[in-house]
Amino acid sequence: MPYISTTPIADIDDEVRTMFARQQDHYGYVPGYARVFCYRPEIMQLWAQLQAGIKRRVELRRFELVTFAAANALRSSLCSLAHGKVLTQFIPAQDVQALARGETPNSVTTAELAMIGFARKVARDAATVTVNDVDDLKQHGFSDADVFDIAAIAAARAFFTKLLDAVGVDGDEPMLNIDSRFRETMMVGRPIRYVVPDKLEAVSGATV
Repeated sequence: MPYISTTPIADIDDEVRTMFARQQDHYGYVPGYARVFCYRPEIMQLWAQLQAGIKRRVELRRFELVTFAAANALRSSLCSLAHGKVLTQFIPAQDVQALARGETPNSVTTAELAMIGFARKVARDAATVTVNDVDDLKQHGFSDADVFDIAAIAAARAFFTKLLDAVGVDGDEPMLNIDSRFRETMMVGRPIRYVVPDKLEAVSGATV
């Protein structure tokens, strides 16, 4: 259970039900992180809009590399695992694990490594970023717009990871299907407790 109580699905209002239904359409269940938004579903909608806006002009590989780097730097076990798994669509799982350990796998380009380093710095302490860091990215072929996108992805991830960790969001039991060694490598912060997620149909009989 998270650190805060959440509204039982049988008691949620239409706005929350709509938000949960969108999540269930995507995952097949209502993920634990969505449950804590039961009090402020409008914030979940704003988060979705922010993510969609950031992604609009960014390649998915770049988005996931930066998101994973930021989540890892922020010591978010949950986001490291979730986005580390998505990142395996683009690079081998062992290379994602290497990145989590601070290593430099061959499947990641020199430019991408510079981007990852920048994203980690933004996530850890953006006040330490200097013009030299930005110039280094430009020397690797990134434009000013690219730099903005990378910073936005990393900064946005800080909001989400800190919120989920602050209210103690659990992992979802389906995550246990991920290789155990991979999961262990992603445990960079608070340990994940895996719980059986809710489904709208199972609790309320609703169809989505």
